[in-house]
Amino acid sequence: MDKVPMTRQGYEALMEKLRKCKAFDRQQIIKEIEVARGFGDLSENAEYEAAKEKQGLIEKQIKELEQKLTHAVVIDTRSLSSDRVIFGATVRLEDLDRGENIDYQIVGADEADVDQGKISINSPIARALIGREEGDDVAVQTPGGVRNYSVLEISFK
Repeated sequence: MDKVPMTRQGYEALMEKLRKCKAFDRQQIIKEIEVARGFGDLSENAEYEAAKEKQGLIEKQIKELEQKLTHAVVIDTRSLSSDRVIFGATVRLEDLDRGENIDYQIVGADEADVDQGKISINSPIARALIGREEGDDVAVQTPGGVRNYSVLEISFK
């Protein structure tokens, strides 16, 4: 698996999720399995089977989180500066079609959250913005059609 860029905040959020899975979720499921064992014959015990299945899902999630963290290349966006849009940049755009401004931070795929203004480096908008400068106009092919933006400001937070 290739290295994956990730902001410091995204890395720390994944680390916290991993800690929670190991320290809390794993312990909870162990307790659930113990309780379910008390219900009798394990071959006909639906609670036990459900708890074991849940344990498998938690262990899978832990492995996935560990894998992502192992392949992460952490980039501290506060130490970056550029007059062009790069990974980690926060970009203020004017949506030329709607006449409104919007801010997006370009982040790794695992930390993207459009509601928080964080878009994946792999998204059509981010791919179209990379390398652009303030004042550039950008046409982006999205699933909803072509969107037109103007780059108003590039900053690093």
